[in-house]
Amino acid sequence: MAEALAGFNRDDGNREKCLQHGVTIEEIESVFRGGTLRRFPDPAHSTSETRYIGIGLSASRRHVLVAYTYREIEKQRFIRPISARFMHAKEIKHYEAQSQQSSETASPQD
Repeated sequence: MAEALAGFNRDDGNREKCLQHGVTIEEIESVFRGGTLRRFPDPAHSTSETRYIGIGLSASRRHVLVAYTYREIEKQRFIRPISARFMHAKEIKHYEAQSQQSSETASPQD
């Protein structure tokens, strides 16, 4: 992300929605801070704002999927998690394969 982020924005409603799948607030935030995040647009779930699906590893090394958007508050940009859950085994396998391909592509050739 090119633009600096001021932090995270949530209220009781979206906090509960994120927690209902057993993912802690700390794990959600660590996905964004850990540098493992892959981001995809999610236009199917909102017409009023741009939403994204982020997948990555939490600080506890668990694979997490987070639906989120950005909010601008007093000219500062915040991440607003909407929902989060741990990834299923099939999703993890796909994520790991994609990550492996990306790292091989980025490696210098001998």
